[in-house]
Amino acid sequence: MSDALDPELIPANEACALLGISAATLYAYVSRGQLSSRPGTSARSRVYLRAEVERLAQRKRAGRGAERGAAQSLDRGLPVLETRISLIRPDAPYYRGRSAVVAAQAGATLEDIARLLWECEEQNPFTSTALPAWPERIAGLALDASLPPVERTMACIPLLALEQRQSLNAAAPVRREVAALLLRQNAALLVGTAADTRPVHRLLADAWVPGDAAFAELVRAALVLCADHELNVSAFAARVVASTGAHLHATVSAGLAALSGPRHGGATARAHALLVDAEASGAPAAFIAERWRRGDELPGFNHLLYPEGDPRGAEVLRQLRERCGDSPRMRHVEAVLAATEEVSGQRPNIDGMLGAICYVYELPGAHALVMFATARLTGWLAHALEQQALGTLIRPRARYTGLAPRG
Repeated sequence: MSDALDPELIPANEACALLGISAATLYAYVSRGQLSSRPGTSARSRVYLRAEVERLAQRKRAGRGAERGAAQSLDRGLPVLETRISLIRPDAPYYRGRSAVVAAQAGATLEDIARLLWECEEQNPFTSTALPAWPERIAGLALDASLPPVERTMACIPLLALEQRQSLNAAAPVRREVAALLLRQNAALLVGTAADTRPVHRLLADAWVPGDAAFAELVRAALVLCADHELNVSAFAARVVASTGAHLHATVSAGLAALSGPRHGGATARAHALLVDAEASGAPAAFIAERWRRGDELPGFNHLLYPEGDPRGAEVLRQLRERCGDSPRMRHVEAVLAATEEVSGQRPNIDGMLGAICYVYELPGAHALVMFATARLTGWLAHALEQQALGTLIRPRARYTGLAPRG
């Protein structure tokens, strides 16, 4: 029986042909985490995800000509922009040279990370003792719990810009103050409450699990770890908008719009659903093994930029184990983690662990995306401030591949 019955899976010889490599090199790619494999239809055969193989083949071709290299840069290929904001290394993302994992362990808050990423130096833009109430025109939307969090926030942020008279002020201190207000307002909109001066992690934690200091600390660490991740999709979208000179509210709107897509922000919901579905199956290990055998994805695991495991996910898992290690729900999470590593060798990423926080604390899966969006706005604003300080427009060229003009 052929191993290529599923069009999404290909046998080893086809993978080798696409990559132009030997079988030994293919196995080396798997051992280094650059590709994943799963059992084929015969006892000793392995099959590979076509999409992963094709993506790796594209990367191998990148650099074989400036035009082709530039095209492949748009899918986690060659760097396309310079930034001083964050650096991705195997052990952690680094914020202006400082490890995000170490910052999370040391008790840093999202506000601390914002001051670092926004290069505030001696300025503290979070000194306000009171925040304005929601304007009358958006109060109904801002507090409407029936609306999905991201959509509610996307509806309100542009209207808040109308209330911000300093939205186009180019002075760096003023722009940081606008950014600080936006950070707090965004968090409040995402949980459907009034904005205030509490640390952002406390605002979220008090809304979901009031009075639980351990949970608040877990949220704090998760926010710090998610604050920025170089030129991810939403950060790049925000940066492109910022390059036009648009105000910070517009750049945040662009980031939220990108995050609303299922291939970006939807990852946390899929990770949470995997835990729920595994529990419902009554046999988590068998459930995970069957998904892997079919070629289904295991959302919340693996990360192309961290072949040895996502250090952000590992840190959230460590803290979750410290706080909830003996709970029945945490034991279920451990069962899913163990089954996944056994059949696929994959480890949890940050999306998976945000989903795990919600699962363990019996919160809706949508709250995982709220944590992600709350934190990532910090990075969007950092990229917007950096891009506008450069004063250049991001306007790449396209290579036309359509019909040639007639005549």
